[in-house]
Amino acid sequence: MSLGMAEDDSPTEIHIPADVDWEMLDKSKFFFLGAALFSGVSGTLYPTVVLKTRQQVLVKDTPCFKMAVSILKSDGFKGFYRGFGTSLVGTIPARSLYMGALEMTKSSVGCATVKMGFSEAKAGAIANAAAGVSAAMAAQMVWTPIDVVSQRLMVQSGKSGSGFKYNGGIDAFRKIVHTDGIRGLYRGFGISILTYAPSNAVWWASYSLAHRAMWDGISYHLKKEGNAGGGNGFKPDSKAVVAVQAASAAMASGVSALVTMPLDTIKTRLQVLDGEGCNGIGQTVRRLINEGGLSACYRGLGPRWVSMSMSATTMITTYEFLKKLSTKNQDSCGSLQ
Repeated sequence: MSLGMAEDDSPTEIHIPADVDWEMLDKSKFFFLGAALFSGVSGTLYPTVVLKTRQQVLVKDTPCFKMAVSILKSDGFKGFYRGFGTSLVGTIPARSLYMGALEMTKSSVGCATVKMGFSEAKAGAIANAAAGVSAAMAAQMVWTPIDVVSQRLMVQSGKSGSGFKYNGGIDAFRKIVHTDGIRGLYRGFGISILTYAPSNAVWWASYSLAHRAMWDGISYHLKKEGNAGGGNGFKPDSKAVVAVQAASAAMASGVSALVTMPLDTIKTRLQVLDGEGCNGIGQTVRRLINEGGLSACYRGLGPRWVSMSMSATTMITTYEFLKKLSTKNQDSCGSLQ
């Protein structure tokens, strides 16, 4: 793909690698390597998810550092990985559904919008937003039950006599089904869709726009400095490409976290505080407002922002690397970033 500034007759062009679309991928390699790579990413970032979840369900706002110290004192380091086994089991099918829906939608919508006459920038943003929505909806079919079980494990203490309720993921699964049936595993499914669908749409659209804006800015700077690399334009190395991807992902995560944090807090409480005054969205919202006003809906924003930024930065660079590893030799209908 070539990005340039059109301020004069000889714009500075930046030649970056074209995006790899769905038709260019070796699907078996894509899903197998993707499951392995993203399982590692999930394991690295899991402690921040535990911190975010515990902050969201507490009645009293607790600083992140104090919460971390409390977990270490009561459960040790393993306290940061409560429910991880359950989460990992769900990661593979959920990620597979997510990646498949993401790439198929992005490729089909991207080609369609270009044919409809949209500019490359607008077509990219629309395709990425649509892909984010479809990917989130597909993944939540698997991820909501995993979320319900793993989050309940996250918030319980490992010491006897201090609220211990479930003896691992299988025990939690059985007890939830015994108490509420299958619908108990899908508690908060509606709010999960309302949280993750717009969150993914905002994230992928913001990423697309931020990514393009950063390359446009670099193009402008190079032209201003007279460092365009002659008439052939400028071809950044792999480190520069990764750096722009990472920075764009972090910016998109900040926007997405701020927009969807209240919905995420409501979702977490619905899934975790079963039978404790959180039996519906309306009751959950009223309880949050009574506890601390609007700010109560933003408890855990710090860990969530950090988690989303780190996850997104790692995810997008890993994801682009994964697509390169899984590429077949064939032409694409076009490139959209």
